[in-house]
Amino acid sequence: MSNTDLSMPLFVDLDGTLIKTDTMVEAVLSLLRAEPFSLFAMLGWLFAGKAVFKAQLAKRISVDLGLLPTNPELLNYLTSEHKKGRELTLISASHQSVVDAALEHFDFFTAGFGSDKQTNLKAENKLNKIRQLTQDSAFAYAGDSMADIVIWEHAEEIVLVNCSSSVAAKARQIATAEASIIELDRPLSPIPSLVKAMRIHQWLKNLLIFLPLILSHQLNQLNLVGLNFVAFLSFCFCASSVYLLNDLLDLGSDRAHHTKNDRPFAAGTLPLKTGLLCIPALFAASVLLALAVSAKFLSAVLLYWLVTCLYSFYLKRVFLIDVVTLAFLFTMRVIAGSAAIGVVTTDWLMAFTGFMFLGLAVVKRVIELTNLKSKGLTTTEGRGYSVDRLQLITILGSMSSLAAVIVFAVYINSPATLNLYQSPNVLWGICPLLLLMLARVWQAALSGELNEDPVLFAAEDRPSQIMLVLCAILLWLAV
Repeated sequence: MSNTDLSMPLFVDLDGTLIKTDTMVEAVLSLLRAEPFSLFAMLGWLFAGKAVFKAQLAKRISVDLGLLPTNPELLNYLTSEHKKGRELTLISASHQSVVDAALEHFDFFTAGFGSDKQTNLKAENKLNKIRQLTQDSAFAYAGDSMADIVIWEHAEEIVLVNCSSSVAAKARQIATAEASIIELDRPLSPIPSLVKAMRIHQWLKNLLIFLPLILSHQLNQLNLVGLNFVAFLSFCFCASSVYLLNDLLDLGSDRAHHTKNDRPFAAGTLPLKTGLLCIPALFAASVLLALAVSAKFLSAVLLYWLVTCLYSFYLKRVFLIDVVTLAFLFTMRVIAGSAAIGVVTTDWLMAFTGFMFLGLAVVKRVIELTNLKSKGLTTTEGRGYSVDRLQLITILGSMSSLAAVIVFAVYINSPATLNLYQSPNVLWGICPLLLLMLARVWQAALSGELNEDPVLFAAEDRPSQIMLVLCAILLWLAV
């Protein structure tokens, strides 16, 4: 890092520079989470101009700067420059109220300037403000985006923070021969973070779409296998679009959570705008694939998407309704699988999957509350659960898991089973295996050993894998 002129004032941008995220987008998402229908009002504010839009947001939403991820190299640099006596000024296109909050949180700035109802302090407007403050004397500027190029053209010291390669290259092109360039917090490729945010490992759950094909004994029909595969991809893209939406709406609670705080959007490793672009793109891909399957399957996908959006905006905060919704969404995968190949989902399969996944959904809440209890906390962030409800939901969840096994046992003696299987009595061997798998999941959850999704635990746990293979063998032998 080159030596700097300490007498030269340094102006520092906020969004994307000092902090990794965008406070305006954060405020929009916070308002949408609290008031989903405010979207229509926001469109009207935006039509009146960016400055008015930011002013209206500031009236309704205050962003907690203490929770927002910062760019560590810049933070260390500013702290060091402040100790040397350099004048540091925060100047941002964010609303003045956000800048004031940042001044309270970061104690190394001497002053701070932001947008008001008349002026959006960005690009040329920001340059004019800097010139006014410095009286056209030399200055340094730290920024991150293409909008900052016009400012760097006149800066004696260019501080590139979290800049893309294209922005950094452009800044080097326009820099004068006398200007020094410092580059901090170079960004990593966003692809690994996007893959993580899409939760591709959760696509395992969508294998339930193949269940109706397996149980209807049509695995030898290659055309139906192909349709199921396309349906599987459609559901995966749909689910990932909602995962991204859910994470964007849950930024605050994720940052306050002991394990979810490393999610890409919450940690600032993935730009919020990337998520806003990928959500409709993934959903559109899902719909196009669904259209290639059938109209009934498309209806199932749209219903799944609608319910998951309702869950993200509201239902996940309602006690017990959230777990019932999760169980319904798992059952929807089975219904969608039936729609893809043109068969009817039986009442037996609906009841079995409903009870099974209601129990597993409750396990997730038991895990969260068990972890809270071990840390001496009492309530979950953004959820309707508290530690004093742990015993109640444990009883409800374990009863639901047991009910799933009972439904399967009764199904073995039903007329439909006798007609579908040549050796239905072989299916009795599946009952103890199901009980063992569920008991293993519950034991791990209650002992605090399970810190992940119970469905993924069952899929990745070696004893559970062995039991699943044995269940498949028994099912094949019964045919």
